[in-house]
Amino acid sequence: MRISDSVANYILHLLNEADGIAEIQRNELANVLGCVPSQINYVLTSRFTPEHGYLVESRRGGGGYIRITRLQISRPDMIMHIINTVGNTLDAGTARAMTENMLQNGVLTREAAELIQAAVSEKALSVLPRELRNEARASIYKNMLIAVRT
Repeated sequence: MRISDSVANYILHLLNEADGIAEIQRNELANVLGCVPSQINYVLTSRFTPEHGYLVESRRGGGGYIRITRLQISRPDMIMHIINTVGNTLDAGTARAMTENMLQNGVLTREAAELIQAAVSEKALSVLPRELRNEARASIYKNMLIAVRT
């Protein structure tokens, strides 16, 4: 298992134990897991984002901490938040990660997730010039989320 997976699993364990809110000290967590503090930062900025359903706050200084909160928002609000974060372009990897996250959090059914992924896949968009695919993918992705939101 990669160190980033270990860090993410440890944080998820803390969140599950504490009803969705965990406070950590980056240096202490790095010592516990045997990694450097920058690896903690990487996991927080890549896996514990609003798009993944988390809010991360940090307080610097001697008693500084990082507070991670699992967001408790309704399914339609979560979908609208994701629609608003997509922007004008969306690459295939980000679309896949966002869809998988929504599936894991029960926002999408397996069938809806598979349909969305098929619609925004490289294969489906291969008829378009490469420079237009991410823009088309964003538009399709947002429209499909609007359709499953209602």
